[in-house]
Amino acid sequence: MVGIVASVVLGLSFVVAGASKLAIGPVWPQQARDLGAPGWAIPVTPWVELVVGALLITQVARVPTAVVAVAVLVVFTGLLGLRLSQGRRPPCACFGAWSASPIGPSHLLRNAVLIALGIVAILA
Repeated sequence: MVGIVASVVLGLSFVVAGASKLAIGPVWPQQARDLGAPGWAIPVTPWVELVVGALLITQVARVPTAVVAVAVLVVFTGLLGLRLSQGRRPPCACFGAWSASPIGPSHLLRNAVLIALGIVAILA
């Protein structure tokens, strides 16, 4: 039961992240470029988040999907950590217009919590 709850909560966060990126239109791709996201990843990221989130919510292939979610979060967290270590603080826009503040330690903490949820979804 704990794994299901963790999976659903993580899935909801992925769906909200993907949908909010799409909702702000061209603003998110520009913010992603400013953050240093690879150009090839920018147009597909919201769609990947929506698919991963939907699979986690519906419990379709929960464990492999949670592994993908954790991998995505580790990559995102690494990029955020790299920018912070460089003294750069562009907007994350991880959740579209809801997270347009400059990146900081709270973004790393949030991602750590999401990664922990993913690990619970995998192991429970």
